Amino acid sequence: MGIKVLIADDHQIVRDGLRSLLEKEPDMEVMGEAEDGRSILKLLKDMACDVVIMDVAMPDLNGIEATRQVLHEFPAVKVIGLSMHDDRRFVINMLKSGASGYLLKDCAFRELAKAIRLVVGSGKIYLSPGITDIVVNNYVTGPAPESLVYDVLTPREREVLQLIAEGKSSSQIAACLFVSVKTIECHRHQLMQKLQKKSVADLIKVAIREGVITL
Repeated sequence: MGIKVLIADDHQIVRDGLRSLLEKEPDMEVMGEAEDGRSILKLLKDMACDVVIMDVAMPDLNGIEATRQVLHEFPAVKVIGLSMHDDRRFVINMLKSGASGYLLKDCAFRELAKAIRLVVGSGKIYLSPGITDIVVNNYVTGPAPESLVYDVLTPREREVLQLIAEGKSSSQIAACLFVSVKTIECHRHQLMQKLQKKSVADLIKVAIREGVITL
C-alpha cells in the first residue's frame, strides 16, 4: 500500500504541481489538498493519511498552528513543512510544533520524495541542508529571545491574532471559530494586555514581525 499524502498550500498552482509529481511516484498516493490549515484539519477527519506536506504561510490558520493541531488530534500523522521562508523563526517554530521535516520550495522534487519516504518509513526528521545550518546555529548560539507570540500567547490567542491581522471583524472571527462575539472581544482584550499594545494596527505589526502572517 502506498504512502497516503495530503497537500496544504494556499497557491493552486503549487498544489497542482505537487499532486502531478507525487502521483507519478509508484509508492505514493495524493488523498486530497487544502488551501489553508483549517481545511487540512477537516480533511484529516474524513480520510486516512500518512503525511501532510504543509506550507507555513497560509491564511486563516498558518502552517505552524495547523501542524500543532494536526499532531494533537492525529499523532500518527507526519508533517513536512515546505516553504519559501528560511527565516529562523519559521523553521524553529515549525519544528517546535512537531514537524518531522522542513524543506524549501526551491528544492528538487527528488529531495521532497526522499524526505517523505524517510519520515514515514523510519520516523526520522529530514531537513534541507540550508535548514540544518539554521537549526545547528540555534543550538550553538542558544535559543532566540522570547517570542511574544509563540511563548506568551495561548494557541487560541494566536489564532485570533492571525484572523485580526488578516482584517476579519469580531463577528467573522466568531463565526470562523464557532464561538460568541463576546468571547472574541475577550481574546482581543487579552491580546492587547499580553502584547502591551493599544490598537489593532499595533497587533498587526506584531503578527507580521513574529511571522504569524506574511506580507
